[in-house]
Order: sequence, then C-alpha cells, then structure tokens
Amino acid sequence: MSVRTAVVLAAGEGNRLRPLTHNRPKPMLPAANRPILGYVFDALIDAGIEHITVVIGYKRDRVQEHFGPTYRDTPLEYVVQDKQLGSGHALLQARSAVDEPFLLVNGDRVLDSGLVTDVVAEFEGHPDAAATLGVLEHRDVRRYGAVALHEGRIDEIVEKPDSDDYRLINAGVYAFHTEIFDAIEATARRDGELQLPDTLGRLIDEGEDVRGVRVEGLSPHATYPWDLLTVTREILARGRVDEPARKQGVWVDDTSLVHEAATLQAPVVVGPDCEVGPGAVVGPDVALGRNVTVEANATVERTVLDGDTRVGPGSTILDCVAGQDVTLGAGTLVPGGQTDVRIGTHVHEDRSLGAVVADRVDTGGGVTLEPGTLVGPGARLYAGVRARGEIPADAEVLG
Repeated sequence: MSVRTAVVLAAGEGNRLRPLTHNRPKPMLPAANRPILGYVFDALIDAGIEHITVVIGYKRDRVQEHFGPTYRDTPLEYVVQDKQLGSGHALLQARSAVDEPFLLVNGDRVLDSGLVTDVVAEFEGHPDAAATLGVLEHRDVRRYGAVALHEGRIDEIVEKPDSDDYRLINAGVYAFHTEIFDAIEATARRDGELQLPDTLGRLIDEGEDVRGVRVEGLSPHATYPWDLLTVTREILARGRVDEPARKQGVWVDDTSLVHEAATLQAPVVVGPDCEVGPGAVVGPDVALGRNVTVEANATVERTVLDGDTRVGPGSTILDCVAGQDVTLGAGTLVPGGQTDVRIGTHVHEDRSLGAVVADRVDTGGGVTLEPGTLVGPGARLYAGVRARGEIPADAEVLG
C-alpha cells in the first residue's frame, strides 16, 4: 500500500456524551473494555499504516499518557488544536507533520481495517482525484453528512439533510494529497470555523474529481451515552476483543479472578486484574475494564464498567455505563429498560438506558438509580437514595 501515513482527529470533547466526557475526550471513552481510539489505531496499522499523527486538544494529556509515543511499534506524533474550530482547522494543525499522501480518519468511531484498505484502493486507482471518501449506506442520514454518489464521483455533500432523498453518509475516512491543506486555507470560515465538508463541497463545485467508495465495517457512532452500549454490543458480537477466549463469546484476561461459583453469560469480556465474586452473574453484553470488581451475588447485564469500578454485593446493574473509579455500594439497583433521557435541552424518547455514572461517583448501600439517570463526576449518593434525572458534578445527595 503506497499510503503509509494517517492523521487521526482526536481533539473534540463530545458535549452530548457528558457527563462521561467531563474528565476526558470522546475518543478515550470505553468501547467494550478499552478506548475507542485504540480500535482506530488498530485498523490503521492492520491496513499497513506506518506513521500516525494524532490531533489532540480537549484533555489532551489523557490521550498522550495512555498511548505514549508508539502504539504496536508504530510511531505516534501529536499535534495540538488549542481551540476546536472545525474539522478543517483540526486537519491544518497536522500540516507540518505530513509531507506525502495520507489518510484522515475520525478518532471517535470504531472501524475495520478493510474499510481503510478500500478507501486507499480507490485513491490509488484515481491518482488525479482531489480526494477520496468512504461512504456508507445509512437509514438515518439526517443525523450525519449525506452524500450523492454517481459512478464513483461525489456530486454533492449535504450537511444533515431535511429530506429522505439520500441514502449515503460520509463515513469519516478520507484519502488526500497534501494539496488539501491549501484548499482548506482557501475555504471561507462558517460561524468562525473551518469545516472539511465545506472544502470538499467547494472542490466539487469547481469541477474537481472527489471520489467516493462504498464501505462497510464501521460501528455505530457514539453520539450519546447509550450509544456506548450499542458499540460495545457490536464489538462483542464481532469478537473484536483482545482478551483470551475462555469459551465461545466469553473473554477473560489471564490476570483476572472469576470465582467458580460465578456465572459469565456470553457475550462478555473481563479485562485485566478484575475480580468476579461467588454467585455473581455477569453478562450478556457486558464489558469490564481494568481492575473492576463485581462482588458476591451481584447481577450485571448489558453494561460497560470502566477501570477501577466496584459493584457491591447483591447489586443489580442493567443498561448502565459507568466511568472510572466508581463505587456502587451494596444492594445498588439500576433497573434499566426503555426511558426518555434529557441531554441538555433535548429529550430523547424511548432509549435503552439504566444510568450513566461518571468518574469517581460513590453510592452508599441500597441506592436506586432510575432509568435515564445521569450522575456527574465526583457525586456522592448516600444510603437509600432514589435518584432520577441529572445529578450535578460533586453533588451530595442525602436519603
């Protein structure tokens, strides 16, 4: 493969994923039991990429400290976008690090290496094209940037269309020559931002050849907290798990302890240094991050528990996303199920979400988190509390 370099955009915050992104950027949120960004790096390296430039910004230290200067022996070079002023502006920050044709991918969505190689093959087959994009058929194009594709050429890019005339969306995987940097600089800012789709739209209007190739192998986009459950479910279904398989659909790291009286129901992944106590039932569709403890007789289903989290004995945790260093006391109840969830000023109806529990939350015994509850980082809920709605960061909630 002639394209050896990739740029990964990982500077964004992910406001609609709060409170989980209060302390870390969106690409560092867990998909199954490791960060989304790790899957992106894997796909690029598996496709033959030899150097990766990572554009970081919001909480950038969380990315650098986790991944360091290399990943799977592949150099990682970091450049900073101090202010999030659009995708085009983010790409411009990588200009000094890129001197050959390159791939551009978003760092907040799990993708397969085959998708990458498909885009590169189309790019190499049309070396005079100004750009090549992966495009994906999707039933709900109104949430994304729609494209019109005709005989391999993209005729139109429409941001969040208000009609049902489109079936394809921009998959967020591109191949470019370095001339794209000049094209971005020549693009007018919109609301103070430089957006890459605006540059591509201008190139199309000027008659440039912007190619599109239909691709597959892209996980659902994690736009809202409950999407992390969907992404995890798909990763487990595909078997894209690093841990050793104990049996079909059950992955357990060698450093973890699962009591012989515990039950793991596939699909489930248990990360490093975890402990699952006697009588506990974990799974299906559960991912335990590093150093997670599920104590005796607890039940955990359809849930993502990030690192250093503890579930107390006798708890029932369903449809839950928990951040790092969370303590759910004995007898905690998260009943799960369909509910309406308020994110900011918008209410999302009929979502499968028990609760979202951000980093360093501590609950006492017998706490109930009603469906759709969002608990901010550092909050403390005392014994017997029945919580609903949104709990602010660092709040203390008494019974």
